[in-house]
Amino acid sequence: MKVVLLHFCFTEYTVGLANGLANYVDLMLIHPEKISADCRKALDPRVKVRTFAKPRIRDPRNVFAMAEMMRLIREAQPDVLHVQETNDFWYDLTLFFNSMPPLVTTIHDVFRHPGDRDNVWGSEYTRRIAFYKSQALIVHANPLKEALVSQFRVSGDRISVLPHGEIGSFFQKWADGVHLPREPYTLLFFGRIWPYKGLKYLVEAMPLVAERFPDVRLIIAGRGENLSQYFSGEPDPRQFEILNEFIPLKAVAGLFQRSTVAVLPYVESSQSGVAAVAFAMGTPVIASNIGGLAEMVNQGQDGLLVPPGDSRALADAIIHLLGDRALQERFATAGLARCQTDLNWSNIAASTVEIYQRAIAAKR
Repeated sequence: MKVVLLHFCFTEYTVGLANGLANYVDLMLIHPEKISADCRKALDPRVKVRTFAKPRIRDPRNVFAMAEMMRLIREAQPDVLHVQETNDFWYDLTLFFNSMPPLVTTIHDVFRHPGDRDNVWGSEYTRRIAFYKSQALIVHANPLKEALVSQFRVSGDRISVLPHGEIGSFFQKWADGVHLPREPYTLLFFGRIWPYKGLKYLVEAMPLVAERFPDVRLIIAGRGENLSQYFSGEPDPRQFEILNEFIPLKAVAGLFQRSTVAVLPYVESSQSGVAAVAFAMGTPVIASNIGGLAEMVNQGQDGLLVPPGDSRALADAIIHLLGDRALQERFATAGLARCQTDLNWSNIAASTVEIYQRAIAAKR
């Protein structure tokens, strides 16, 4: 089977899936040339790569970029085209006006996250074209499938739920063998910082945790909002390490290696790449019991779930886990084990190939 995997974003996920698919299909990866360097270091050499020049989203030369993209797809003559959802209305319009091979689309977020200012104007509506033109859709949690069925009238028969594979191995390859020691009382909040991530509740929980563990330290790592709104004054550098910027790929693994716990206090969630990194790093997870996180984290087995928006419950969970080294080790072991089972890319790829076969049959 010849497959083209097209992506504009979700690089870590796409590379993991491509590496898994290389075990089963003849695979070509097509993407904008500006993200090619991010993929190359971690990509299986069996994966063929084609790139095209992609201007910024508001540049009208995107018309020519989409024409080149379509030329590459037609030249490859794939049995299936698999696309990671985009935030790019140029692709959406290209999809609308062109005949495509049997099309599979992975929808990472059915709805855009509240307060996420990375959204591109218009794409909230044009991206729905993929909902209806795809022979098959893949989501990462059952609530996302339910939303597609109830809110967008997509047939449930076309939607498959596959777990978000581990992406820690991607960042480990970028770390070039550097491994940092685990710090006993360090918490990590990682990723884009927008209101739906619930950082305010973690900041509010910190004084409660510090009453029990005075040496607790929170790393806040990621770009997004101005963090001054979360603090009444300057944050204490002994308790907070703030990296309010894009984190270089080579530095990501070290942040998870240093941390005792990765904390995901989200108030809205579809799925989580952060948990998918943490499990592969042997870093236990505490997350809100909401959306896709409630399926990603197995309560009491590889992490702890708490009610969203509840600083006291979050503090209690952190205190419980920081005070129990045996529990930390058990969660770490269970998370690593999942990277060889349901979060393993080869296993996910095998399920994905079955979806491809159904998409081909549906197109006939």
